[in-house]
Amino acid sequence: MPKFYITTTLPYVNAAPHIGFALEIVQADVIARSHAQAGDEVLLNTGTDEHGVKIYRNALEAGKTPEAYVAENAEHFKRLMQTLGIREHRFVRTTDPHHIAAAQEFWKRCAAAGDIYKKAYAVKYCVGCELEKTDSELEDGKCPVHPNLTIEEREEENYFFKFSRYADALLSLYAERPDFVVPASRLKEIETFVRGGLTDFSISRLKEKMPWGVPVPGDETQVMYVWFDALVNYISTLGWPEDETMGGFWPGAQVAGKDNLRQQSAMWQAMLLSAGIAPSRQVFIHGFITSEGQKMSKSLGNVVDPFAVVEKHGVSAVRYYLLRELPAYEDGDFSEAKFKERYNADLANGLGNFTARVTTLAAGIEGFPAGLSVSAEVASRIEGTREAVGKKLAEYKFHEALAALWELIGYGDGYVNTTKPWAMTDARVKAQALFDLVTILDNVAAILVPFLPGTASDITACITWEGDRLTVKKSAILFPRLA
Repeated sequence: MPKFYITTTLPYVNAAPHIGFALEIVQADVIARSHAQAGDEVLLNTGTDEHGVKIYRNALEAGKTPEAYVAENAEHFKRLMQTLGIREHRFVRTTDPHHIAAAQEFWKRCAAAGDIYKKAYAVKYCVGCELEKTDSELEDGKCPVHPNLTIEEREEENYFFKFSRYADALLSLYAERPDFVVPASRLKEIETFVRGGLTDFSISRLKEKMPWGVPVPGDETQVMYVWFDALVNYISTLGWPEDETMGGFWPGAQVAGKDNLRQQSAMWQAMLLSAGIAPSRQVFIHGFITSEGQKMSKSLGNVVDPFAVVEKHGVSAVRYYLLRELPAYEDGDFSEAKFKERYNADLANGLGNFTARVTTLAAGIEGFPAGLSVSAEVASRIEGTREAVGKKLAEYKFHEALAALWELIGYGDGYVNTTKPWAMTDARVKAQALFDLVTILDNVAAILVPFLPGTASDITACITWEGDRLTVKKSAILFPRLA
């Protein structure tokens, strides 16, 4: 079977999981499931990023060792996978012994390529981003992503990676593969960044100041900069370096937020080139989620807890909202009012109502006549929907893929209203109409599998094919209306 590998970024374990990462892992899950449905051998990777100054400071403030702190918080992210119905996956922690050894081997290969050197430097640093910042990247002296944090000024001797050496190679990569970064606007953004000139970046910290990190090979006074260590997870999880082929899964696709554009599509790619490893397959960049139109923050008390939302509304409803309501490429908003509106319109009145109508009508048939086949018009609509959904998924346009599927649901509802099976007196004509409707519903469920696997399973459980014999049982209420 063809092999397909997709990975999320690794969230820091310095805070509880939030709805933004829930969006990312659900998006990756949809892509993974769609490839598995197409017959690919799929590997989905996620995990936790557990080194760095943020985590070290938070552990100290909590009165815990960094080891205990990250182990406790990593469990929350593991539980999130189950809560969101994520398919079978790898879960890598950057404190895993194998990952640490892989990060050190990766360092050695970059050093052997002549891309690591040591120097003293002064820099402005955002602890929230774990990134160095230039004056042009700051707004009123603050990081625009973490305006509540003070920019720190640091001066020490560290190791650097020769990022500047890879500008031409990166621009060639982008030119040769115009879909390397999706959407195109983000590719243009990273091209502009690289064309503006690349600055070598620090890849280590003094251990005496920040002891929580992967030891630098051959220098016990330094630990690896968190980004250098964490990015290696994408291949360490595949068994690298022991398995140089990585099981045939590399290169892989990556899903990341827009604040990770530089790290994923430039820094990581340059590091791979330095280590003699092929660049990623593709990088999909999604937007942020706001809450009631405002940026989420603990101080505002508007951070959306994915566990609480799933407990209140169910996993299928949450997955649907994240995929349908939020635009694939831009920022989107989460609010209870919008959630209720989308839920009632699309799930309760849409998919849920169509499922109830079809299974209630078809359950009254005591065995469909043999030899029935789906009507040509219905078959054409189903095939058109499959093609449209597949095309949109290939572009990571989840909201448009679901919109195309819901057009088929709308067509099915219209088919019920037009044919009025309950009023038909000719048994075979009635059976044909219901056969068409059950076929529509069965295909809706099949197309729905990557998006809402639980709901798809609930629908198909009502439809049984034994050879060419079809029997249907009435469905339970899938999505009760929200008052």
